[in-house]
Amino acid sequence: MKKLELLAPARDLETGIDAVNCGADSVYIGAEHFGARSGAANTASDIGKLAAYAHKYRAKVYAALNTILTDEEIPRAQKIIHTLWDAGADAVIIQDMGLLETALPPIPLIASTQTHNVTPEKVRFLEKAGFKRVILARELTLEEIKAIRAKTTVELEFFVHGALCVAYSGQCYLSCDLGGRSGNRGECAQPCRKLYTLKDAAGAPLAEGKHLLSLKDLNLSRRLAHLAAAGITSFKIEGRLKDRAYVRNIVSVYRRELDRVIAGKGFARASFGKSFTAFSPDPAKTFNRGYTEYFIDGNPLDIASPDTPKFAGEPLGRVFDIKEGSFKIHNAHKLHPGDGITFFDKNGVLSGSLVNGVKDDRVRADNLKGLDNGSAVYRNLDKEFLKTVERDTAQRRFAVKLEFSETRDGFSLKASDERGATAVKELPSKKEAAKKPDQALDTIKKQLSKLGESGFYLEALELKLSASFFIPVSALNDLRRDTLAALDAAGAAAGEREEIKITPNDTPYPERKLDFTGNVLNAKAARFYTRHGVTAIGRAAEAGADMSGRALMTMRFCLPRRLGLCKKGKPVETMYLEDAEGAVFRLEFDCAACRTRLFRASAAPAKKLRAEPEE
Repeated sequence: MKKLELLAPARDLETGIDAVNCGADSVYIGAEHFGARSGAANTASDIGKLAAYAHKYRAKVYAALNTILTDEEIPRAQKIIHTLWDAGADAVIIQDMGLLETALPPIPLIASTQTHNVTPEKVRFLEKAGFKRVILARELTLEEIKAIRAKTTVELEFFVHGALCVAYSGQCYLSCDLGGRSGNRGECAQPCRKLYTLKDAAGAPLAEGKHLLSLKDLNLSRRLAHLAAAGITSFKIEGRLKDRAYVRNIVSVYRRELDRVIAGKGFARASFGKSFTAFSPDPAKTFNRGYTEYFIDGNPLDIASPDTPKFAGEPLGRVFDIKEGSFKIHNAHKLHPGDGITFFDKNGVLSGSLVNGVKDDRVRADNLKGLDNGSAVYRNLDKEFLKTVERDTAQRRFAVKLEFSETRDGFSLKASDERGATAVKELPSKKEAAKKPDQALDTIKKQLSKLGESGFYLEALELKLSASFFIPVSALNDLRRDTLAALDAAGAAAGEREEIKITPNDTPYPERKLDFTGNVLNAKAARFYTRHGVTAIGRAAEAGADMSGRALMTMRFCLPRRLGLCKKGKPVETMYLEDAEGAVFRLEFDCAACRTRLFRASAAPAKKLRAEPEE
């Protein structure tokens, strides 16, 4: 039976443990260096602690080491991978093929989405090169995923939730070109979230002062069954910079939805243990830019978030009767002191405030500057929900079956759990017939069912007795505790980690020439591609390649289509984007393939870009 894996992000050890507790079958976490999120690095020691915790549930830990590397960095990255394997990591996610030219431990390799995995030919090559799994591009449709699955057998991983890059992953050089902060080096400054003005070829504005390259967030929670049928086995949540409340909430949402798929389609879970939470997960309650299913069904019209790259929140309604730091709204009862509200002022800028009080449909807040009667108000911080998520840590427990039997010298309790572990403990006892048979049986059931904080939940309890006996409550409690302790010890030993040793081969790469988009930054990567038949290899942008006349972004997102400027059967003319600092970029459209490429049209002032935080 095919296993389906829920893969969760972890900023650090604590967040990773939260993800496991909330039901993740695996967790991916940044290594100490060379991860595509430089702000989410972790020591091998912490990754080892997370792996030890996860392995208790047969969950896995994947370490992200997915930037491209210089010649000087390759030996260091190789050493880190050995350290991660020794620490207990189950796989590493990589982008740089130069690592396959080094002596690696037998740790399974996962091809990062940064390697631009969009065709059956590319994915099949990675499979034959030795990768256990390939992370597909977010932009793929269901039909394109099916086509890849039909020609490959490698594990396929796909993003189902979180932030979206407007460009194909691994194929964006805008941040690097503007300020030297490369997404392929884990330092993207997110220029796609900035304000832009769009102009036609004659310089006439088509859209002004909007976040034209900023996309909504991905949410495929309704489409997990379709993805599983298409061949996806690992369902990935984005967010290695997200906080613990976000991870707890979103992992719980997807655990619930994936369990429904597993129950209805005959799939199996990839790990053991059921998660119990005191809150009802809700993806609308934590950071998002509005949700989209992206290209899963083809080319949708509205996937952008041009008004703001921030979290506007849940819509509450329109305000009226504004006066003296307060307003009325029909859904005022939904708000509580400490909640955060947002609204767009007359200039279209998102503003916010904290709620101070609510009474009789009137809401008092500390900053209502720019709020007008008729303005839409949103809630971007539900204080009560957040308190519940942060306070009530999820508990993950194993299903256990108990069998209480009569023996020659007394009684025994046998416990077996979903991991296949078993334990039996004896209770030597004189058999004394109960004066109140029904009450005695109820007492046995009640005491044996009290699993408390044992780490187990009761799936079934069977009594195998010839009669109803009186057994002291204290004896039943001791027997239950001893049996469950023995069961926990029996199931604690983690299973053997999968080992895959890479054997170099000369499987032909799908292309004979690689330009700068191949992201080859070191000699070992060049040697890898040469061995696989590539005859010409261009320098990576990060190596100082001249980017004049070269695309800084390749996008499936079409601005003209979103703005109603796309005319079927007619090519779209060149357009221009201008940012607030005066940098101008040329947009060229391949309407047949529905692709957009962005070029530098005028030199932007040399400056150090400030990284925009990923909320």
